[in-house]
Amino acid sequence: MKPNPFLPRFEDLPAELPLFPISGAVVMPGVQLPLNIFEPRYLSMVDYALATQHLIGMVQPRLTEQNGDLIYQVGCGGRITSYTETHDGRIVLVLTGFCRFEVIQELQTPQDFRRAQVSWQRFSSDYNAPSALADREQLLSSLRSYCTRHHVEVPWDDIAKMVDSELVNLLCTHLPLDVDDKQALVETVDLSERATLMCGLMDMSALAGNATTQLRH
Repeated sequence: MKPNPFLPRFEDLPAELPLFPISGAVVMPGVQLPLNIFEPRYLSMVDYALATQHLIGMVQPRLTEQNGDLIYQVGCGGRITSYTETHDGRIVLVLTGFCRFEVIQELQTPQDFRRAQVSWQRFSSDYNAPSALADREQLLSSLRSYCTRHHVEVPWDDIAKMVDSELVNLLCTHLPLDVDDKQALVETVDLSERATLMCGLMDMSALAGNATTQLRH
């Protein structure tokens, strides 16, 4: 990830984070995620974040019949890098991912939003210089097939300028993948392994689309 003068050093990352659980929405290091905040508890969460280090932990809920409050134990920290208050009481913000974390335990707090004790250590490599993929073209080939099958528009000129880590993390954040697939990508530490998993998910999705088309005919 490129150095960001507004981010805390890795050794200064906080031991506690406010949590924002959204199914199907993840952020990854170096990627920006726009968010529209309107629920009172999450407006309080944003106020808390802006009063401290501007940091929020994005996590996905575990959707089960027994307990709707369960969350996955790995998420990604994001920093509020811009925000706008609207006349109808919403906050429209941009969250920029910087490092993934593990939830150690959730905390009992007086606030109406969730907070947790977290550990960043497993994902310390998110603060390292970007690494390169051995086969970037394979990733691009899978992406082309996926986009063609699912009619997804991609700014190819912009993608050509991205370093490998930015490209892989951008796809993790913004491709319309299933919740479990997104979570598997978030939890994969190594960039090359994450790219391989991404290729597999896109290829399977493209094949499934082809099979559906053939059945219709």
